[in-house]
Amino acid sequence: MSSLSLPFYQKYHRHYDRGYRNTQLSSTMQEYRQEEKRSTAAHTHRVRSKFSDEMLETSSGSPQMKRAKQDYYSKGKENEAVDYIVPVFRGRHERASEITSSKDERTKQSKSSHFAGEFHYAQSNITEEHNIERSAMDKSRKVAIRESAERISLNKQIYDTQDFQKRLREDSLLRLPEFIIKPRSHTVWEKQSVKLHCTVSGWPVPRVTWYKNNVTINVHTDPGKYIIDSKYGVHSLEINNCDFDDTAQYRASAMNAKGEISAFASIVVKRFKAEHGDLSFHPGRIAPPSYDYFPGDPHMKFEVHFVDKFDVSFGKEGDTMSLGCTVIVHPNLKRFQPEIQWWRNGVQLQPSKWVEMHWSGETATLTFNHLNKEDEGLYTIRVLTKSGYELHSAYVFVRDADAEVAGAPGAPLDVYCLDANKDYVIVTWKQPAIDGGSSILGYFVDRCEVGTNHWVQCNDTPVKFARFPVTGLVEGRSYIFRVRAVNNVGISRPSRVSEPVAALDPSDRARLKGIPLAPWTGQIIVTEEEPTEGVVPGQPTEVAVTEATRNYVVLSWKPPGQRGHEGIMYYVEKCVAGTEDWQRVNPEIPVKSPRFALFDLVEGKSYRFRVRSANSAGIGEPSEPTEFTEVTDKLDVPKAPSHVVPSRNTDTSVVVTWEESKDAKELVGYYIEASISGSGKWEPCNNKPVKGKRFICHGLQNGQLYKFRVRAVNAAGLSQFSHESEALEVKAALAPPTPPYAITVLESVRDSMVLGWKQPKFQGGSDITGYFVDYREVIDGIPGKWKEANIKALTERAYRIHDLKENMVYQFQVRAINMAGVGLPSPPSEKFKCEEWTIAVPGPPHDVMYTEVRKNSLVLLWKAPVYIGRSEVTGYYADIREADADDEKWRSVNEKETSNRYIKVQGLKEGMSYVFRVRAVNRAGVGKPSDLTEPVTAETPPGTKEIAVNVDDDGVISLTFECADMAEGSKFIWSKNYEDLVDSSRVTVETKGGKTKIIFNDPGKDDLGIYSCVVTETDGVSSSYAIDEAELLHLLELSHERKFPVVPLKSELAVELLEKGQVRFWLEAERLSPNGQCKFVFNDKEVKNDEKHKIKVDHKTGLVEMIMEKLEDTNEGTYTVQLQDGKASNQSSLVLIGDVFKNLQKEAEFQRGEWLRKQGPHFVEYLGWEVNNDCSVLLKCKVANIKKETSIIWYKDDREIMFDEKHDFKDGVCTLLVQQFSKKDAGVYELVLKDDRGRDSSTLRLLEKAFGDVISEVCRAAAQTATDLKVQSTEHGIRIYSFVTYYLDDLKIIWYHKDTKLASTDRVKSGVTGEQLWLQINEPTEKDKGTYTLELFDGKAGHKKSVELSGTVFDEAFAEFQRLKQAAIAEKNRARVIGGLPDVVTIQEGKSLNLTCNVWGEPVPTVSWLKNDRELLGDAHLILKFESGKFASFTITDVRTTDSGKYSILVKNKYGTETGDFTLMISKSCGELCVAMYVADAAGNVQETLTKDTSKATGRKTVIHAERDLKEPIVEEFIATEETPDVTLNPEPPEDMVPNTTTNNEIVHEVKISE
Repeated sequence: MSSLSLPFYQKYHRHYDRGYRNTQLSSTMQEYRQEEKRSTAAHTHRVRSKFSDEMLETSSGSPQMKRAKQDYYSKGKENEAVDYIVPVFRGRHERASEITSSKDERTKQSKSSHFAGEFHYAQSNITEEHNIERSAMDKSRKVAIRESAERISLNKQIYDTQDFQKRLREDSLLRLPEFIIKPRSHTVWEKQSVKLHCTVSGWPVPRVTWYKNNVTINVHTDPGKYIIDSKYGVHSLEINNCDFDDTAQYRASAMNAKGEISAFASIVVKRFKAEHGDLSFHPGRIAPPSYDYFPGDPHMKFEVHFVDKFDVSFGKEGDTMSLGCTVIVHPNLKRFQPEIQWWRNGVQLQPSKWVEMHWSGETATLTFNHLNKEDEGLYTIRVLTKSGYELHSAYVFVRDADAEVAGAPGAPLDVYCLDANKDYVIVTWKQPAIDGGSSILGYFVDRCEVGTNHWVQCNDTPVKFARFPVTGLVEGRSYIFRVRAVNNVGISRPSRVSEPVAALDPSDRARLKGIPLAPWTGQIIVTEEEPTEGVVPGQPTEVAVTEATRNYVVLSWKPPGQRGHEGIMYYVEKCVAGTEDWQRVNPEIPVKSPRFALFDLVEGKSYRFRVRSANSAGIGEPSEPTEFTEVTDKLDVPKAPSHVVPSRNTDTSVVVTWEESKDAKELVGYYIEASISGSGKWEPCNNKPVKGKRFICHGLQNGQLYKFRVRAVNAAGLSQFSHESEALEVKAALAPPTPPYAITVLESVRDSMVLGWKQPKFQGGSDITGYFVDYREVIDGIPGKWKEANIKALTERAYRIHDLKENMVYQFQVRAINMAGVGLPSPPSEKFKCEEWTIAVPGPPHDVMYTEVRKNSLVLLWKAPVYIGRSEVTGYYADIREADADDEKWRSVNEKETSNRYIKVQGLKEGMSYVFRVRAVNRAGVGKPSDLTEPVTAETPPGTKEIAVNVDDDGVISLTFECADMAEGSKFIWSKNYEDLVDSSRVTVETKGGKTKIIFNDPGKDDLGIYSCVVTETDGVSSSYAIDEAELLHLLELSHERKFPVVPLKSELAVELLEKGQVRFWLEAERLSPNGQCKFVFNDKEVKNDEKHKIKVDHKTGLVEMIMEKLEDTNEGTYTVQLQDGKASNQSSLVLIGDVFKNLQKEAEFQRGEWLRKQGPHFVEYLGWEVNNDCSVLLKCKVANIKKETSIIWYKDDREIMFDEKHDFKDGVCTLLVQQFSKKDAGVYELVLKDDRGRDSSTLRLLEKAFGDVISEVCRAAAQTATDLKVQSTEHGIRIYSFVTYYLDDLKIIWYHKDTKLASTDRVKSGVTGEQLWLQINEPTEKDKGTYTLELFDGKAGHKKSVELSGTVFDEAFAEFQRLKQAAIAEKNRARVIGGLPDVVTIQEGKSLNLTCNVWGEPVPTVSWLKNDRELLGDAHLILKFESGKFASFTITDVRTTDSGKYSILVKNKYGTETGDFTLMISKSCGELCVAMYVADAAGNVQETLTKDTSKATGRKTVIHAERDLKEPIVEEFIATEETPDVTLNPEPPEDMVPNTTTNNEIVHEVKISE
């Protein structure tokens, strides 16, 4: 096949051929080529020795020579200019070692071709013409076309041979190589580049090899270091970025068949002695560090494989992205690790703040921290090893970030600085691809001083030109710049900032970078110069306009030669054409740099310019003026490209080519846009301008029609769009198929052999139409020439080759053909001997393949063996093993042999890879296994669909299958039991688009089997459906239902009662057309739609209903609904008789009554009860239809419960709260609602069991409120207690000690005080330690609380008890005054006073009396007595005025002291009065009043009983009061303390008054 059969993009780009898109195909092709190279190398010496035979063989018309020619042409165009900037190292270069053959071999080859030429020419002509005339009549048209192509190829070979012989005859003899121009020696500085040239003549054309110190230079060891080129007879060696190690002798060796000659040249690299001693760093160094070549074995080869390669990627500005792949190097030696390099558009990348590179030893990644449009391009990873390098490439697309203002343009890109000087720099950029829908008006340039975040806008008005001079910089400072685009809508996002640039003189910048300005000679020459201070500088020279636009003009000049030692500055002057008026442009601020940008010039006018130098000495003479310069854009916008032609590439990409813009100057590149045909919406394909005239647009939708257009870009702007291209559907381009493989012998007899092979892994986008088989004899291990086994293409993958020689060894190769042409031949097969097979068992099955791959199953297919052995094949065994397992792991899929040539393999593990083989069986045994299948992974492909069975409305049974991933030329292939359909009369196949259907014409037992469908030109899309007897019976029943349809019912006829007691008969059909009809029949009589019977049919929902207002006795019977919808019909009946009818009638009456009840106020929920958390009982119900006039009345046991406030019907709830619910609250509760609309009531009986339930719930709530048990110490012992919110007698309380129930004793007691539940342990001992549990039993369940009384808890409680006990004893026995002394005693002067009080204490206290806090001693006037240790008396015999004051009694014993106070007040005598004496109780309250008649001296006492409520007795003349003591401080005295016998234990305090 000719080279024109391949798509042009495959000939131009190895990156973007089929191998680029298919990893498996690429690997296969690479293996094939390596095998072909090894085979060719192995037989080189035999081929050369039989050169004459080979020349005859190539003239025989074999397609082998034709295919080699095609490959040669494709390689010859590998380096043509394309749109992508592909690195130089893209293509595989020939090794230098391959062109250094020995002189004897080359001489022998040339002589052989010289002597064989004439013979080859004559013999090939005679043989070819004879064969054509003999066979032309018998050839079909297709074969004739093929042989015609071969004849054309042969004629081309003959012509080339004739031309070679002609030139050979002209020269007569071979000529040695001769150097016409020899390479010259060079001396260079470090980091410079050098190039050696030479010109060589000779015949045949010599091949030139370059050596360094007699070692061949290999360009692969350090890519970019050496560039070897040969063009038009001129050979060159370029050494880039020279270093000291490049000092050597270089030799150019020219060699041909006649001999070899060499020429020598030396290169000396001189090292500059800079101030910095570190030579490893240099600011000007651009080239990356060279790859250190590995020492060691020069024959060591490293194989590099890429796994998980990165593909074409799409990103967005501001995103992060990582490119990476796994690199496997074999052998993996720690000493020889590969070097990983990343390139973009042919430029090697270095780590920066924008990109990071990582190499883990296996995985190489390139990470973009912040994507920018500058990052768009073709990325290549290159892995350098000792034996060369391998690479992989893919394109990265970066689209614009969303605009801050909708409709604003995209950000500019590639901002960088040019011509930087002291106060001036030119900023340039590239225009964006997106203008936001309106034209870009111009650009704003911003600057920022390095180290700050302050951005300053440099131009007030937008500039359209993509270059702008920025002035006003501060010398010595560094700046960064950014650019923003402007349109009518708004301003774009800012571009990525430029690299920092310093405002310096170029000479200063060069000196700072360390680049020598002149070679170092080793001498310092000192010259005397006249002092030049105070010298006016001379004229600047070479003043010129370097750039002119409508916005500005840029001038440049050279400084004057005479300028003195001090710095100079410049003034620029302008003059308008037609005048001689020179105006100074910068009168105030002189220019420091020999560059200046002039703004504010009038567009369209012409100007001349001149420059003056100035220093402290003055202003010099002006320079020569420039020519007139018109203020306008000198650079025009480029013209639109033309002839945009798209062509197919892959399923998601298209190759677009165009003709470049004519007369375009300073072209930056092109933008390509694509639009789905008819949509009118254009999207950019690239966001960074591309050079060339070809681009691959990725990310397109498969199957869509696209149009394309292109526009050019330069600094002046963007051109108009080109004309739209023709619409092209996006799909993969056609290509010849890859070679078949796995050639094996299926049968061998004495003179023929049957071959089998597997189809190519890649079919080239179209069906394979046939195969061609070649064979050759192998004699003594030396293969002969290839012969064609068939002329007509084979359709099967098994072919018998006749007319072979018995016991001869043969090799075979197979080629596949499709619409694109004949593919490459397969590698030569193994060597097979043609001999008779005599084995008894059958041969191997062939064409083993798998289909219907799912995550846990697949179907295995094969063909019967050609050689069946000595008996017929009776069955087959299928074997399986994991792909990476050993041969010992083979296991059989089927335990018993199967007679089918297919089997479904079940039980696969998802994600696991397997291989299969098949063995045939006959009576003699099991035969040889077939070849292995390709490894297959058990997984269900995305979007997989299965065959579906369908029965239409006419009862037709069919199987349908859909495929959404069909390619052009894909077909549906149906089969039964995985064989072609033999009886096509039983089924009909219909296919439309991506859907196919097989229809059973007359379903029956003959149609039982497995029906499968395969879609060609897809990645194994297939499915199957098995029809067995049960399935067939089901389908036939369904078909009958569809042929004789019924109206499907969702529900049969049913009856229900409505709210008003109405009766509703209804049924629901699944579907009912608008023409559907319905009839209600009662006892064989049709029911009409009237006031009593309301019939309604809803055709949309299929609901049919009849509503009867009232169910009467005459309505008892059978109800039937009849449906008719087209030809479908159905009916449903309901029988209402007997008890069923009576119950329904009774329920209807009840529902009617309920409806009437609900017309007034009524209960939605009747009375119920619930217990709250506080143990109260809440009676509640829900009511409805309430208004303001509605009254609510509560009753208990027919007695109305009165409320102070009117009930609030909040949320329609009525409640009655019963606090502290107990037995007294049992009874019948009733709630009555009434108003003018009606009355409703609800009754709740809380009696017996219902009351018990409430009590039990209250007890449960009370038990749940019990607090945790606590421990308290008292003077009697330890108390354990808990509180409940509410206690009632029905709550049973049980105490446990160590799980033993406690009984009440004198020492351990339990009880309830209020809401406190307690257990008192008097006089606790060690035995009382342990766990105490309180169980509250609510009648149904117990609720327990426990506390641990042991350890520290017990010890602390017991110690507290002992303390309280001692305190109680002390309190009980301490000295105290029991009887209350009066607070105040008033007595007449001259009377006698006697006070007596009770004193108690154990031991008996001592008593003393005090007056005004001073102790009193008894005498005749004051008599003090203490009798029986209990009674203390105080007597004043003759009261005087001096006796008035505060008196106190002080009692004291070892347990304490207490005092009693009273005040004595003396009054003047007023006559005789009776003596008053008070009797008080222990608290001091007056119980009796004793009076004594003073007129009689009997001394008899009269007891006057006082009223119990008397609190403060009053005596007319004498009043004695006593402060009521605190009950808690004055405990009751012992019984023996009471002096008088009284029934109420009263204590008598006697007060005697005498004269």
